Amino acid sequence: MTATAKSNIPSSSSLSGVHRGHASLSDRVARSLFIWPAVVILLFFSIFPLIVSLWLSFSRIKFVRGGVEIIHVGWANYRKILLGSEQPRLLGVMGQPSLAGWILFALIVAALIYLMVHYVRNERVTPIGFGLRLALNIFLAALAWLAVSTISPNGRPGALIVTFLYVFVGIALQYLIGLGLALLTAQQLPGRRFFRVVFLLPMMITPVGVAFMFRMLTDTVVGPFSPVWKAIGLGGTSWVNNPWGARAAVIIGDVWQWTPFMFIILLAAIEAQQVEPIEAAIVDGANRWQIFRYITLPAILPVSSALVLIRMIEGFKIIDLPNVLTNGGPGTATESLTLSAFVFWRTLDIGGSAAIAYILLIIVTIISVAFVNLVRRRFSEVA
Repeated sequence: MTATAKSNIPSSSSLSGVHRGHASLSDRVARSLFIWPAVVILLFFSIFPLIVSLWLSFSRIKFVRGGVEIIHVGWANYRKILLGSEQPRLLGVMGQPSLAGWILFALIVAALIYLMVHYVRNERVTPIGFGLRLALNIFLAALAWLAVSTISPNGRPGALIVTFLYVFVGIALQYLIGLGLALLTAQQLPGRRFFRVVFLLPMMITPVGVAFMFRMLTDTVVGPFSPVWKAIGLGGTSWVNNPWGARAAVIIGDVWQWTPFMFIILLAAIEAQQVEPIEAAIVDGANRWQIFRYITLPAILPVSSALVLIRMIEGFKIIDLPNVLTNGGPGTATESLTLSAFVFWRTLDIGGSAAIAYILLIIVTIISVAFVNLVRRRFSEVA
């Protein structure tokens, strides 16, 4: 074969390059064919309702014969909720804080000032970052003042502060109880597998079922525990007639239902940690508290942070328990923001319901971003 004929035969490297080109082209076509339609559908079902609800929050809908009439009212829905006739329902009635309230507010403001000074001294400060942190601290200080003034003896908390009570008090109890149960069942104790299954049972019941169950349990007249209530002097006392008793009933029901979720995730994190550091600490003479404080807790911190964030986002959307257990009562004492939005929607105030939903979205976004930044800073300090 001559040299000219040999030069016309493609080499193996050129053939492999052609195959790679065809393979990459087929991969791009496959991605476009299978992935992008799913992405478009997901964006449509998530972004489109978000845009429509934002438009409805600036509108008023009237049902007329043959259809609906949508009237653009600007910020009227937000003014009605934050400054108008619905302000006591959403923000509450402010009173003079007690001495404990003033002390708590002063401690919160001092903590915010300390965090701001720590940020200015120890981190790279940018004008945008400084402005955002300053706005966040002002927002948190305003929430703290609203909380201490509405929870005062002469005040009445609205749906916003009640929602924060459900979220932060409930999640704190869920995490502490779940962590305690996880540490207990992680030990080599007899019957631990049985209790691992038993502790998960509340999570298998629907929120509506939990609400009806606690509605029966808190009935001190004809409920199954009425003899116990009568024995301790609470016979005939109704939880739902007392605002704080009704709120406590909602928090207890939420804690009972969602503690198993905390428990099973924390148990998996505890059992997945490395054994060598614990064994080395035992050899060095460390006690149980030191092992937990310096080894176990840092090891489960990433899982704990994600777990708290998930439950916090879900906690802001609580509606089943206060709706079924107390119907938002007495009055509006146990209404959450989501339940308030549902009540507005049920009374055909679609614009007001959308406005409450967007206020809740903004609050959840701010709190979640602040929590993520706090956790990220904590991780950097540990690292």
